[in-house]
Amino acid sequence: MNKASLDFERIYKSCPQICCFAPGRVNLIGEHTDYNGGYVFPCAINMGIYCAAAKRNDNALRFYSSEFPGDGIIEYRADDLRMKKCWADYPVSVIRSFAAFGYEMPSGADFLFSGDLPDGAGLSSSAAIEVVTGTVLRELFSVPVTNQETALIGQFAENRFIGVSCGIMDQFASAMGSKDHAILLDANTLEYSFAPLGDAAIVIVNSGVKHSLASSAYNQRRRECESAAGALKVPSLCSLSPDEFESRKMLITDDICRKRAKHAVYENKRAADAAAALLRGELDSFGALMNSSHASLRDDYEVSCEELDFLAGKAQEIPGVYGARMTGGGFGGCTVNLMERETVNSFITVIKSQYKERFGIDPEIYSVKAVNGAAICEM
Repeated sequence: MNKASLDFERIYKSCPQICCFAPGRVNLIGEHTDYNGGYVFPCAINMGIYCAAAKRNDNALRFYSSEFPGDGIIEYRADDLRMKKCWADYPVSVIRSFAAFGYEMPSGADFLFSGDLPDGAGLSSSAAIEVVTGTVLRELFSVPVTNQETALIGQFAENRFIGVSCGIMDQFASAMGSKDHAILLDANTLEYSFAPLGDAAIVIVNSGVKHSLASSAYNQRRRECESAAGALKVPSLCSLSPDEFESRKMLITDDICRKRAKHAVYENKRAADAAAALLRGELDSFGALMNSSHASLRDDYEVSCEELDFLAGKAQEIPGVYGARMTGGGFGGCTVNLMERETVNSFITVIKSQYKERFGIDPEIYSVKAVNGAAICEM
């Protein structure tokens, strides 16, 4: 049995009826473009969250996380799903969202979550818990939703009940990932295609600086982009090409909003160009676009931090590294690095040493693979 199923038996003293897995994601390029109606280019990774579950005969909904054992079992009633300002609000918000979409929800169930995604690292632990909850609900209670619909319900849950104005990328990547491929997703239309990653290795470096999207400037950045789009009289910033933006940018009278808009427009172009480069096998070109993306996130969108800038800058200097950039919402979390496979070991040695010397932190480093999206797994 997997760890989640074993923990379920230990905590609830009964056997789970189902266990599902939803991967985290790393976004290779296309940051803060999804809620601006543009392209993103993530892949699902072989780190994520498991959920084991079983129905109950009463109206209790009980949640336990092996990552937060000190919280114990957190209980809600099916007829009283008010937020409790704890991690369990995420799966509860998904249950509330299924109901909001018109699906009949369980009168009672036990859930146990277990995973290896570091909280607050920018690898979408929140989206993974939303998508794995949705997948369990779909399978355990025979709810007729697709993986894509599960992703949309997860996004709705985070927007409506958690209060984070996230786009669709994180939930979509977790639900719709494809082994050894990245996903070019048009967040405006939800059209998507896959591009093979070939022989490139993906290495994620966790800065150890935690962020919280809800309490960070994430929502503020979104408001600034909406203000810029309003000034330009366009439905979304990413509907503009760079040339169109340059010819109209002075309509945005606020300097900060203009910088935010510049990042969104140019990052959208970088994402599309990067996917095309990957399809052509031009990894050097892809890496150069990653480096430009980090500079834009640092200077125009201003969501980086000293630690992320250090990690990206040092990585870009290492032979065999195609490109490096911060990934995720920002203000901490991780960098994503694309490199030759034979470079991985030396990269880890160099980055660990230099980061420890500069910040006194031993960074967690993960060499990851692109995997399929959420699904039932063996118990």
